[in-house]
Amino acid sequence: MINIVGDTHTHTVACDHAYSTITENAARAKELGHRFLCLTEHAPALPGGASKVHFGTLPSILPTEINGIEIIKGAELNILDYDGAVDLPDEIISQLEWVIASYHPPCLAPATVAEHTRGWIKIAKNPLIRVIGHCDRAGYEFELVPVLEAFKACGKVLELNAHSMRRGQSIDNCREIAALCAQVGVPIVLSSDAHINLKVGAVEDVVEMLEEIGFPEELVLNANYDRFMRALGRID
Repeated sequence: MINIVGDTHTHTVACDHAYSTITENAARAKELGHRFLCLTEHAPALPGGASKVHFGTLPSILPTEINGIEIIKGAELNILDYDGAVDLPDEIISQLEWVIASYHPPCLAPATVAEHTRGWIKIAKNPLIRVIGHCDRAGYEFELVPVLEAFKACGKVLELNAHSMRRGQSIDNCREIAALCAQVGVPIVLSSDAHINLKVGAVEDVVEMLEEIGFPEELVLNANYDRFMRALGRID
């Protein structure tokens, strides 16, 4: 059984379409027995996302621990084109620990498989971006083998997003991507993409799918505290 020890993708009232505070999310994480929580607000290009001021002050103002839960300070960047542009400057991104990049229709309309493929490979080459956000999302299909090989070569972590699966849009995509991650050796994280504290840690659908395909637990970074912190660079 795969059990996560921290949620790697959560939102708070810093975004207009999320409904809990960071302290409420941390309290829920503690109830679940988690050890850490990643704060990854939507960056400014998404309507209702957090401002540049939020991300610029996050490292200095947000404590490193809340309610006994380690807080990982991050962002969910919006990809703005198919040539690797995102919506925060490098000087802000470089101060954050856990940076996700995702396609969102309000920021970049779906295009062709070739363009989606080129876009992910460009993102893979950005050393400031650590995590590939919900790439199983319907509408943004891409060529799996070259993209996942690029993720592996560039040291990226691929997110399997329970929120996407709950919407029923990407179950088959998620399964196919996960199977290829296991084959290529791309590490993954399981995330809730919670927009309310009640959903923090809710990754059961993803766990069930991974167990159906026999996904190797050792590739799930947030199933083990030391494994995740080592990938984050906090421990050797």
